[in-house]
Formats: sequence, structure tokens, C-alpha cells
Amino acid sequence: MKLADIVIVGGGMVGLALAALLADTKLKIKIIEKNKPIKLDPAYISNRVSALNFSSQSMLEKIGAWQKISSQRLSSFSQMYVWEKDSFAKIHFNNQDPIITQLGLEQLGHIVENEQIQMAIWHVVESQNNIEIILDQPKSLDITNELGFVTLESGEIISSKLIVGADGANSWVRRQTNFPLISRDYEHTALVCNVKTSEPHQQTARQIFSSDSILAFLPLPNEYLCSIVWSLSPEKAKSLVNCDEKEFNQALGIAFDNQLGLCELQSERAIYPLTARYARNFAQQRVVVVGDAAHTIHPLAGLGVNLGFGDVITLASELKLHSALEHDIGDYRYLRQFERKRKVEATKVLFAMGSLKSLFSGEQPIKKLIRGIGLNIVDKNAEFKKLLIQQTLGF
Repeated sequence: MKLADIVIVGGGMVGLALAALLADTKLKIKIIEKNKPIKLDPAYISNRVSALNFSSQSMLEKIGAWQKISSQRLSSFSQMYVWEKDSFAKIHFNNQDPIITQLGLEQLGHIVENEQIQMAIWHVVESQNNIEIILDQPKSLDITNELGFVTLESGEIISSKLIVGADGANSWVRRQTNFPLISRDYEHTALVCNVKTSEPHQQTARQIFSSDSILAFLPLPNEYLCSIVWSLSPEKAKSLVNCDEKEFNQALGIAFDNQLGLCELQSERAIYPLTARYARNFAQQRVVVVGDAAHTIHPLAGLGVNLGFGDVITLASELKLHSALEHDIGDYRYLRQFERKRKVEATKVLFAMGSLKSLFSGEQPIKKLIRGIGLNIVDKNAEFKKLLIQQTLGF
């Protein structure tokens, strides 16, 4: 039997980040992950990206992962345009807003491929003395008041003070421990791919709402390449993922109001059903869930990973505090503060994402008028914009 202070189930971006944040502690950590990340092809650009805010970037810099991502795979965005199709509703953020200049920042965030982020953190974690990565799958989980026991497919057993579920939306850890889950079907499917545009994106993230879809264009390092996240009805998404490229390009250009000219598909198209999930508990005796295991939100502009990184930043801080005080880090009373903080944040974001989707659904004239007036008021009000920018940046 192996002994550990913390077992992290899931070696994705969030789980690896937690381990890296605990590098300067004496805690013995085991990470359970089925597969080692494959070596990245320099010529390949993934269609799965995240919009990292200032808080996430700062965390990645702190653990030494940001420095391992090639500058050629980082795409900063200095502006963000959001508007409604066939309406006067619009809002615009840029790096000249006072809160941005006061912080000395030159951009609102960065668009980065998920695989690049995961690989960078993986390399950091591999070199940590207090961490062992075990390439295996969990088979069973037993929790007592004093310890958690993870049995692997190989038959090996690991005992630990704390089990962390960082294993995604369909979390094995969450299912094994019967965390109550609230879920709601967004009635949307996300279609993701990369496209080439005839006009440069000018480091601008763009998002357009229509009565039946939400479409985001996220700028990639090449000034004529964007990653798109197109949220549609399941039927429409299936149709667009299967149609020929010419038909897809035409439909995309029309949906985007031809803001960047002609669009040409540059990658495979993939679709993902969208569901809002929220675990009623983020912690219990000996167990914590973080990232998508605790909550999933509407992708909108690819901001979901920031919520997960926020989880592990808070959890790492609490674990360091209680470890230094020689408290039992897996005792629920020492996990409550983490749970309270992150449930509040997740609730706010889930509510905001759900409200935005509901607000921009439908073509009722009164609702459309309210949207137009509301967005334009926010666009012209410095305090409202400041609050939105703070949320975007992760403050």
C-alpha cells in the first residue's frame, strides 16, 4: 500500500495546477491519470482553447508553467466586442479602459490551446520532489473518518488524508462519493473548430448573440486565424458538423455578420452537448471536488477554466494554511472555508451565464428593446464596465 497526504484523481489542467501550487509544501501528492499527454505537433493547432484571465495567467506564471508555453502559441486579446444580431445592443471593452491601464496591463487576456496549458503544467509537476504521477485508473474508493483509500485498476491501493476529484464533468470521484448534483440542460450544443478569415482579427475577441445561437470568435496567434465556439440547438449543430465545407463557411459568415470577411474552415469540427452542473457540496470528510467535477458552465467565450483555476488557487491556500498549523487537511471542518468561497463564486458565474443565455433568447420586441437599452447603458457607464472588467480579469 502506498501512503499519501493528497491523491488527485485527474491529470488535466486543473488537477495538475493544484499539485504545482503545493510544490513548496511537505505534502506527499499522488496524481492518478490514465494517459500521459501526447507530444504536441508544432504544426497542429487544437480546436479546444481557453480564454485565460489575469488571475489564471498570474497563477501559471507563479508555478512556472506560463514560461513553458511558446510565445508563438499565445494570443493576447486587447479588445472585446459583444453585440446582438439585428439590434442596436452592443458593448465594447479595450485595454484603454482605466482599470486596465491602472494595473499596467496591455491586454484583457490570452487565448491558449488547452493541450498547451496541460503540457506546460505537466512538465512543471514532473520535476517536483513531492509528487508522483501514476498512469493508471481508479477502480474503487473507500472513505473512513480518518482516511480515504483508492484502489487502482492495477490492484495497487493508496491511502490518503484527502482525495481530490479533478476528473471532469462526469467525475468518477463525485459519483463514488454521492455528491448531490444539480444539472440543467442548456438545450444547446457547442460546435468548435478553427477558421481562417479574409480580414485580420486585430487581437479582438468577438461574440454575437442571436435568438437561437451564441457565436464567439477567439483570436489565435496567426492574425487571420480564429477559434470559434458556436452554441446552437443540437439539431442545427449536428447539421453544421456534417455539411460540406462550403455550406458551413457560408452559414458561419452569415451568423457572424461577416465581421471578418469570408471564413474558411481550417480544422475538424467537433460538437459537445452543453449542461450546467453544480455540486451541492464541494467538500465532505476526506473528499473535495474542483473544476468541472464541481461545476460546468455555458462556454460563451471559453472562460470556464478560469473558474476551475480559481478553485485550486483557493484550495491550495487553505491546504497550506492548515498543513502549516499541523491540522488534519482532510477533516471537513478545515475544508469548509474553501467550500464556502468557491460555491459563492460558482453560483455567481452560473447565474450570470444562464441569465445571459436566457436574456438573449427569443425575438420578442420588448425583450429585444430591453437588451438594447441595457447593454448600451452598461457600455456608457464607467462603473458598470469596471465591474464587468474586474470579473473578466478574475479580480
